[in-house]
Amino acid sequence: MITLDRPLDMHVHVRQDEMLRRVVPHTAQQFVGAVCMPNTLPPVDNLERYEAYVEEVKAAAAPLSFDPYVPLFFRDDFTREELSAWAPKLFGIKLYPAGVTTNSDSGVGEIEKIEPILQIMQDLDLPLLVHGETHGYSPDREREFVAVYDRFATTFPKLRITMEHITTREAAEFLGKHENVFATITLHHMLWTMDDMLGGPFNPFLFCKPILKSPDDRAALQDLVKQGHDKLMFGSDSAPHTEVAKRTEGAAGCYSAPVLLPCLAQFFEDQGILDQLQAYVSDNARRIYRVDPPQRSVNLVEKEWTVPPRYGSIVPVNAGATLRWWVEGANEAELD
Repeated sequence: MITLDRPLDMHVHVRQDEMLRRVVPHTAQQFVGAVCMPNTLPPVDNLERYEAYVEEVKAAAAPLSFDPYVPLFFRDDFTREELSAWAPKLFGIKLYPAGVTTNSDSGVGEIEKIEPILQIMQDLDLPLLVHGETHGYSPDREREFVAVYDRFATTFPKLRITMEHITTREAAEFLGKHENVFATITLHHMLWTMDDMLGGPFNPFLFCKPILKSPDDRAALQDLVKQGHDKLMFGSDSAPHTEVAKRTEGAAGCYSAPVLLPCLAQFFEDQGILDQLQAYVSDNARRIYRVDPPQRSVNLVEKEWTVPPRYGSIVPVNAGATLRWWVEGANEAELD
């Protein structure tokens, strides 16, 4: 058995309304808290929406104790008065360049114009979480954004900056350059490459943004994980869409929430680093973000199970695969 103390998913999408109520239990069964992304419609970009969204997620997780950490959606017109008043309640602020991913059209259009707000965030010790992609050629968008991270980290050395869901060797190597820069890595970018999505019949359920990258990029991510880098956190970027939206609309996002800890345990066991799983899924994040999640442990037991072909209208990654670790107490009715 593997016992994890207060595991956290530091990047997850749970959407809204009925979809939220469907998917939050998959996360709450495996994690005691999660960073729930604010790119809803409308976005979570003020305190009123923030408080309502936190309560909506908590209600969906009940009766499990679960802390939703919700960053505000970055607006380029935030004022010092607003952020100063809201800061005691806020987890951080999430920067989306306009149009780079799902529901990001109202994101920041001109990155160079937001530095006055970053100064306010540094003054208030509000962390900055970033979807780091340009609008360039898709495989190179994250590589190009590293220069932006470098400028932010140099100009605001006390601002805690998280590179969300890094996917490239360049981002992995950049992690050690600045003391105030941190990163999350997803399950799907750690396990799969673009060939898994495109090398045979197209697999729409592995289509995500940032897109899957090369074997060399994946190796760089795996090396960071295997070395137990203390500035690295787990963030799934699990993002539910209906099967219809994935197959016919090209919706970007991998739904990994039901399989996260079993797949991570399998990978860490295969690499001979099970002793490092606790830091990756909890300890580093608690230290970096200074959060104190609910006192709850999650146990994984050795038990083979087959990932269902779908959960309601949502097809998960690894559908049909047999996994060898099971989250104790998970609802087996979900396997129907």
